Amino acid sequence: MATDAKQHIEEIRKNKFWIGVGKNPLRKTLRMAVKYLSAELYSKDVHFLMELIQNAEDNEYPEGVEPSLEFLITSQDITATGAPATLLIFNNEKGFSKRNMESICDVGDSTKAGNRKKGYIGEKGIGFKSVFLLTAHPHIFSNGYQIRFNETPCPECDIAYIVPEWVDNPSVSDIQKLYGLNRVLPTTTLILPLKVDKVKAVKEQLSSLHPELLLFLSKIKRLSVKEGNDNPALNTVRAISISSERDFVAKKNIDAESYTVHLTAEEEDYDPEGQCFYYMWRQKFPVKKENKVEKRLDIEEWAITLAFPYGKRLNRGMSSPGIYAFLPTETVTNMPFIIQADFLLPSSRETILWDDIWNQGILDCVPTAFVNAFVSLVRTCEDAPVANLASRFAFLPINPSCHPKLDAIRESIKEKLLVENILPSESHSNQRIFHKPDEVGRLNPSFWKILHKAKEEGVKLYNLSSQGKHILHSSFDISKYNDVLNFLNVKHVGNDWYSRCIQSCNLVSGVGEGVYMELLQYLAQNWASHFKKTSMGSIPLLKYVDASGNLSLLSVDEAANQSSGTALCRSQDVKHISWLIEWSQEFGTSSNLLFLSEKMQKGCLGMETVRTWLRNYAEVKTLGISGYASLLLSSLKDTSRLAFAFAHFLYHSYSCGFLSKSEVGDLCAAMPLVNSYGGVSLRRKGVLVPANGSKWVELLGGSDPWGKQNYVVLSNEYLRSGRYAGHCTPEKELINFLKRHAGASDIPDICPPDAAFPTVYGPLTKENAFLLLDWIRMLRYKGIKMPGAFLSCVANGSWLKVTMSGASGYKPPNESFLPSSSWGSLLQNGSEMVDIPLVDQRYYGSKISDYQEELKAIGVMFEYGQACTFIGKHLMALAADYNLTKTKVIVMLNFIRFLREKYLSVEEIVNSIKKEKWVKTSCGEKSPIETVLYDDSWKSASEISDIPFLDQEYYGSEILLYKAELNILGITLGFQENYKIVIDHLKPSASLNGLLPDHFIFALKCICSSPSSGKLVTTLKEARCLKTNVGFKYPAGCFLLDQNWGCILKVFDSFSYTDSTIYGREIYQFKEVLRKIGVVVDFDATSKAFSSEFKKRASSKLITKENVNCFISCYRKLVNANYIFPSDFTTCVAESKWLRTRLGDCRSPKDCILFSADWYPISKITLLPFIDDSEGCYGEDIHEYKDELERMGVVIDFRKGSRFVLSHVFFPQYPRDITPESVISLLDCVRNFSSGNLDSLPKDFLEKVCQTRWLKTTYGYMLPKESLLFDPKLKSIQRNDGPFIDEEHYGSIISSYMIELAAIGVITDMSSSNAKSLLASHIESLSEFAKIERIYDFLSQSDWKPDDGVDAKIWIPTSLNDGLWATSKECVLHDDNNLFSSRLHVLDQKKYRRDLLSFFSNAFEVRSKPSSEDFCSLWKEWECSNRVVSLDECHAFWRHVIVNWSKKTQKMFAESINKIPAASSGSSNIVLVKKQDIFLPDDLLLKDLFKESSSCSLFVWCPFRNMPSIPRIKLFDIYSKIGVRKISDSVEITQQTAIDYGELKKVEMKDAFIVKGLVMIILGFLAEPSLNMEVKRRHEAVKMLLNVRVFETQEPVSMTYSLKMSSGDIVTASTRQMVRWERESSEFFIQRLDRSGGCKNVVEYATKFSEVVSKGLLWDFEDHIYGLSELIKFGFLMDFDEDAVTYFMKSKNMHIFQEDEEFLSSVFPSC
Repeated sequence: MATDAKQHIEEIRKNKFWIGVGKNPLRKTLRMAVKYLSAELYSKDVHFLMELIQNAEDNEYPEGVEPSLEFLITSQDITATGAPATLLIFNNEKGFSKRNMESICDVGDSTKAGNRKKGYIGEKGIGFKSVFLLTAHPHIFSNGYQIRFNETPCPECDIAYIVPEWVDNPSVSDIQKLYGLNRVLPTTTLILPLKVDKVKAVKEQLSSLHPELLLFLSKIKRLSVKEGNDNPALNTVRAISISSERDFVAKKNIDAESYTVHLTAEEEDYDPEGQCFYYMWRQKFPVKKENKVEKRLDIEEWAITLAFPYGKRLNRGMSSPGIYAFLPTETVTNMPFIIQADFLLPSSRETILWDDIWNQGILDCVPTAFVNAFVSLVRTCEDAPVANLASRFAFLPINPSCHPKLDAIRESIKEKLLVENILPSESHSNQRIFHKPDEVGRLNPSFWKILHKAKEEGVKLYNLSSQGKHILHSSFDISKYNDVLNFLNVKHVGNDWYSRCIQSCNLVSGVGEGVYMELLQYLAQNWASHFKKTSMGSIPLLKYVDASGNLSLLSVDEAANQSSGTALCRSQDVKHISWLIEWSQEFGTSSNLLFLSEKMQKGCLGMETVRTWLRNYAEVKTLGISGYASLLLSSLKDTSRLAFAFAHFLYHSYSCGFLSKSEVGDLCAAMPLVNSYGGVSLRRKGVLVPANGSKWVELLGGSDPWGKQNYVVLSNEYLRSGRYAGHCTPEKELINFLKRHAGASDIPDICPPDAAFPTVYGPLTKENAFLLLDWIRMLRYKGIKMPGAFLSCVANGSWLKVTMSGASGYKPPNESFLPSSSWGSLLQNGSEMVDIPLVDQRYYGSKISDYQEELKAIGVMFEYGQACTFIGKHLMALAADYNLTKTKVIVMLNFIRFLREKYLSVEEIVNSIKKEKWVKTSCGEKSPIETVLYDDSWKSASEISDIPFLDQEYYGSEILLYKAELNILGITLGFQENYKIVIDHLKPSASLNGLLPDHFIFALKCICSSPSSGKLVTTLKEARCLKTNVGFKYPAGCFLLDQNWGCILKVFDSFSYTDSTIYGREIYQFKEVLRKIGVVVDFDATSKAFSSEFKKRASSKLITKENVNCFISCYRKLVNANYIFPSDFTTCVAESKWLRTRLGDCRSPKDCILFSADWYPISKITLLPFIDDSEGCYGEDIHEYKDELERMGVVIDFRKGSRFVLSHVFFPQYPRDITPESVISLLDCVRNFSSGNLDSLPKDFLEKVCQTRWLKTTYGYMLPKESLLFDPKLKSIQRNDGPFIDEEHYGSIISSYMIELAAIGVITDMSSSNAKSLLASHIESLSEFAKIERIYDFLSQSDWKPDDGVDAKIWIPTSLNDGLWATSKECVLHDDNNLFSSRLHVLDQKKYRRDLLSFFSNAFEVRSKPSSEDFCSLWKEWECSNRVVSLDECHAFWRHVIVNWSKKTQKMFAESINKIPAASSGSSNIVLVKKQDIFLPDDLLLKDLFKESSSCSLFVWCPFRNMPSIPRIKLFDIYSKIGVRKISDSVEITQQTAIDYGELKKVEMKDAFIVKGLVMIILGFLAEPSLNMEVKRRHEAVKMLLNVRVFETQEPVSMTYSLKMSSGDIVTASTRQMVRWERESSEFFIQRLDRSGGCKNVVEYATKFSEVVSKGLLWDFEDHIYGLSELIKFGFLMDFDEDAVTYFMKSKNMHIFQEDEEFLSSVFPSC
């Protein structure tokens, strides 16, 4: 065998590669072909792995052998090629044949070509060649062959890769040692000595070999990877062994089968073996015509396999591929199943070709395959519990995918699933029932729990799915499956469903209390969000006890409807539940308060949500005993029985401890009471005990003074016993209860009425007097204020017995005294004017003394002082009546003297009269405390004040004998520095004008001595009382001249001041007083006034040079005296514009400069504010005050004046007048000003220097922002290429000002975007190609791009110094087809360097090639020029359209292309025809018909041979989308042959082929779910066919078709029809079938027949006519044989249902 193999290799070398013969004429072709294939290899180094596995799968294996593939990598160099590692691949296939060996020594000559149908998965013929990416010398050992290939050209034939070389080393024994001596060496071994740089990548990829690799391989059952080194510690490859096992008990359908694959992966040094089961669904689909491609022309069916993993997929930590083309791609679909099909792949195998029409056809079938697989998974598991089905739904693609095409699959799957019965519903039986997703509804999980518990308690849930929705099975309806259910659009049932369910399933009364309470809790939790606006509120849910004690139901709406008068309640305390229910029955329906059942109330205790719901929505009131009683009050109304019952309810509730004292008190205060007349009092102010035997009747008489004040006298019924709600009340217990809690009272406990009573207007008995005092005592004890009317009648009534000068009588208490000592008799004896009434203690006895506080309360007086006050009031009453004469005044003074002599206090009597106005004075009647007794000490004060002196002329000299008494009364004696009296009686301001100095000083002393001198201060302020240098002035605005700083008051002549020459040195002692009255006395205030005047004069430009000289002189004096100037003064001087400058204006010091020689240079280019030192102004003397001026802010130093320079730059009109020295000086100022902070330069300075062309550049004077500072380091550009600053003009020093130049806008950084932009804009002023190219080169190196919105242009050279500028839109880089040279500038045809083309693309966005818009414009030009388009031009245009076709370009092409290339024969030129007059030949019969009938070009052009770049199917699809009509859609039937009824022959239906087999096909098709046709309707359709009358005609049945052109012309063509069905007349006409014409006639007749029948049956289902027509045509060709038809229908998955069988039997009874 080895000899034959070696001889065969020599033959190949000789015959194919001419080795040893001569020069091979095909050598160049073979070498280029191999190069091309190498360039097309996969992007990853390990493409060879996929290719070799693919080859192994395609290999043939001996029977009984388990196909396997093994990879072994070792560090041994067994090939002696110097390789660092060697990879060996072992495959137990049949081995290489001669044909295989010849194929591998060629390019594209695969032995698998044309064998796709046989299961081969390889196709490119380059699989083995891919190993050259990893090795330079691949070896093959198989069936005696021992060869290797070389990547370097063979020296004998100059061809690489495919020239075989026989090798003896390594030997087969060497290979056996590596494989294992005790193992059988597989037939084929590949040896790949690896390249140095590929070892790591190969090991990594071997380590990451995916464990699902074998999933879709039908042959290879085992694959392994391992590393074999002498030292195992050097092994780095993750060894793995993968095996697959298929369950051959497959379930087969008509066009699908299902089976199970078990994958196992074992890894060394890792976790135990991993395994996973995969449910596989394999279904075949016919390849559609529009999806045919050249590579698969022999394939008629797509086989699509879907894998559904049960459990975790095997992945070894890698991403799991979602799409297989027999082997995995790198596409992750994010779907829980795997898609396998014969996809077309790119060379990289990384993904599929998404836009390929073949792949699109496969993808379009995936949703159908998935749905069929899924339905099979769900519906065919008869024995599995429903709960186990849920896991199948994990295979649904609920998550978005990574690619739009996959998302389209996902959406299609969803759409199809929505119409499938896949979801199980809840059933009361064991029968599983499935429904469409939109037919089932979900329930709230909490409600499911309630239903389960109700079911456990025996509640029948038969009606669960009878409420308008099937209910999803509870095992599915859990949160775990939310995503799946959302994907299937399964919604929750409507909120109204729950109310219907609760009623129909009797979930309120039919369940135990625990489930009932859970139901209420569920409703409570979801009421606001779900049930509030539903019918739930109207169903009876709430259990309550009615007035008769029976259990009843009430709805939430009824409970909340308070207008009905009924209110549901619950007890706040569980201990009170039965108590409240008992009493609610006692009050009956009158209270309208009904309580929830006791069990329900207790069940609510632990359910806060339910309690809140009952309160908020059912308005159930939570009541304690007190709350219940409060609500009862509103319902008692005026019924005396209920009022008595309520009183007993309170009594017993309080006795049982259910009410607190405060609660019962509040309730008693509000409860209705039955009065003595039997009426019910709802409101009252107080409660009286019954009149019989009461004290209030004894004291007040028979009248009821409280009657008008809403007091209630209780009924005698309250004294009797009673029985209510089964509880008894003893006699008098209730009245005692009312006394304690309802305020039922008698004197002295009752509150007195606010009314007078007659008994006190006359003498009271001693007993009643003391009863009255006891009453008052009780009121005081309780803190109750006596009502006004009551107090008034008691205090003013003459009922109290008194004595006056020994005589008895009765007086009101408020006019009586009860003295505590002997002062009473003394006052009666000493006073000649007043008699005092004293309480008769002999009558009342000593007991009266115990009631002093009570007597005081009603006005009785006890104190000596009160008596004196009484006397004083009497005296003042005399004065009021003008009866207090001077004689009575003397008597009064004598009485005061008498009391003093008796050592009695006179304070009270004095206090009562000292403040009254009864003393006659010089200013009228005054009170004693307002009066002064004049003497000489008051002489000075009388000059400025009007003081009320005692009128000594009226009272006479005798009054002076009572000075001590007058002093006691408060009359002032002697001045004693009593400045207050002076100030209180000041004369008006006008009286103080022109005050003499002594008087003014006295007034100042008054201000100093009196703490309340404000009035005097104000009076002096308002008087011209201050003498100044300009006469008497108001104090305000005047100054006190100071010898130290007073010089500033003399700078201007506008200040008024006073000094010691007027008032003497004493005036300086009153600085603070002078400040109070407005005189300015300190330097700060004076400086402020000076500042104000200074500002005013400066603003009016009234400061003279004399003022300036005087001020600066004074300023020097003050500075030398170390005065600290106030900030206002300093600011005023610094900021006011008072210094005149040479510019003719006045400026502030900080804005002025004192000229010196240092300022001369810069003054030439500026207008600076120098102080005017001319003789006509300040003169040269101003320089003597240099220091003072600098202190004020004047700029002296040139270095500190940069800000002036920057703000006063004034460039001359002509830039040439600006000297270099001026520019350098200006830059020095910029440097001095910024001090490193260039951002601080003034904005106006920058605007001025940036808007003036003053910088000299190599291209003239420029703005700073238009200027560049040249960088000598630049190599790609020269100094004269751009506007660089002219260093020859400024000198080399200009480069040292880089920072300053940058600050004013000069571009100094050539790497900046500004530099690039400036050069980019400057370039458009150039025309020298060399300069332009250098600038482009500079811009390209810096990745420059134009600014947004800037339409940058590109230089199109026509010569070295000439050309034109064009926009980027007018340019392209390349024009491969040379179509656009007259329309666009093609840059690769210009003189630019090739490396600049990428710059034009990146920077200017120049298109690489003409765009679709350009092609559209070109085509329009061709259309308008009516030119003939060459074949090459047409190819180029439509090739572009196909490559760039998308949704975006579709609209553009459709709108732009108005003419379409027309097909023509025998010419290389193509004519363009309006797209309204040209058609797609979708119907070849019509195409041939019109071609024979018309000479016009009616059909679109396409390449004569199908070209990969212009596939016909794609081209026709584009034609259709841009508006070209299909011939089948455009033709109209304009004429049919008239039927000659005289020549007709009526025949049987079977003669017209209307037989049972035909009807079977029709019924099977009409039953398809997509038609959704009911049984009755499809039977009616068939009957319409069966009811026709069949006629045979001898005349041909023909039809004429017409096409209407845009010009209005009509193109016609006629054809034989053979069959016609007149539906309206139920007539069926046929020509006899002439079978002698051969198969063509039969097929033509079958086609016409099937079309007529299909159109007649499905006239309203046009989309399905073609499908039925094809089936009928097939049946016709089978002669509608019933057995054949039955088999054919099954192959198409078409069913004959029972009802259709019955129909067939009825219409074909004999069959």
